[in-house]
Amino acid sequence: MNAEPKRILIVDDSFKDVELVKAAISGKNLVTEVVVAEDGAEALDYLYKLGKFANETGNPDFIMLDIKMPKMNGIEVLKHIRSDPNFKYVPIIMVTSSREERDVIECYKLGANSYVVKPVDISQFMNTMQVLGQYWALINQPPVVTLQND
Repeated sequence: MNAEPKRILIVDDSFKDVELVKAAISGKNLVTEVVVAEDGAEALDYLYKLGKFANETGNPDFIMLDIKMPKMNGIEVLKHIRSDPNFKYVPIIMVTSSREERDVIECYKLGANSYVVKPVDISQFMNTMQVLGQYWALINQPPVVTLQND
């Protein structure tokens, strides 16, 4: 499989989880850039190029979004992102510790592309993140669109 490397946005308040995700995908040449937002408000700043992200360009190729975060939780972020046509085709993968059925249903209802419960075991976590990265960076075929074509 040969694909162009991707830019991902990881939205998670757990430094440890972010570092594990980065380690899991770094050796596979899946991404050229990993952008980290520590909470939902910072994720929206990145997407709208505000504050410390004012010089950023383009959208991420996919977003890994936690639910349980300070300031703005992942479900609120998902709702906001999916309400904006500029982000309609950006895949959003919920990567969370929540096994609550209501969270799963709400996330899919709001337009999440996938819902993954974080494994507790570190080796399983790493393997899961590696598989997710490979799928969304190499296997998944996103549409090539512009807002004018929509």
